[in-house]
Amino acid sequence: MWNQACSQSPAGTGSHKAVISKRAFLQILPCTVSQLLSASQVSRDSFTICDMELNQLSVLGIIRRYSPFVTNVHYSLDDMTGPPLNVEQWVNSEDGAMMTFVPPGTYVKVIGSLRNLRKERSLFAMDVRCIKDLNEITSHMLEVVQAHMQLFGKGFDVNMNITTASGSGRVSDYGADVGHPEGMLPDGLSIIQSKVLQVIRSFSVHFEGIGFNDLKRQLDYLSVWDFRKSLTILIDEGHVFTTIDEYHFKATDH
Repeated sequence: MWNQACSQSPAGTGSHKAVISKRAFLQILPCTVSQLLSASQVSRDSFTICDMELNQLSVLGIIRRYSPFVTNVHYSLDDMTGPPLNVEQWVNSEDGAMMTFVPPGTYVKVIGSLRNLRKERSLFAMDVRCIKDLNEITSHMLEVVQAHMQLFGKGFDVNMNITTASGSGRVSDYGADVGHPEGMLPDGLSIIQSKVLQVIRSFSVHFEGIGFNDLKRQLDYLSVWDFRKSLTILIDEGHVFTTIDEYHFKATDH
């Protein structure tokens, strides 16, 4: 029951089926509810933070209540940074399985995109995962602060108040450096990027290279944010390419 309720990804939802592109899959921006509620709306389903358009997002909080419907379920997600955020998840009932829902009082991590549904700002969920280790709450908040400092060259608290100015170069587009940040190797890669590339190279002898999950297991000491950001940079700069699908990688210089 726990696994059914706490590992929900709407695999088949008709016209509402969520498809994550390769770039979006690698670039999930950790956010707080307060940041999403205060994001600027530029069109019906387009929102920005500091002039950067939001795409795939992750939010972590506690379920306060839920409302099940025939084709979807509405959750009220609260991370204590602002008013609860409405989360809408479409369910797959094609296989006739009994629908299961995350009960109130459960901490979850939601991945999705911000939408304007019925004149209300909501998170369209593609994945809802229950949190078993409460250390993930602290980890998520640290990832939020780090991500926004690197993206916007400023320090934010969880309520989007600017706290400090970054002394190093601004990092935009998930790691495209503007300026000369420290910790770079002679080949222009950071130490973390070089570690990711080194592992990919070691598996490039195989036809399919190395899969995303296997690569993450090899680098489990890296934060999710550092891992995804480094992999994105390596692909964008031509050090790594995909093979049998968009989640298997090989080094171009092997």
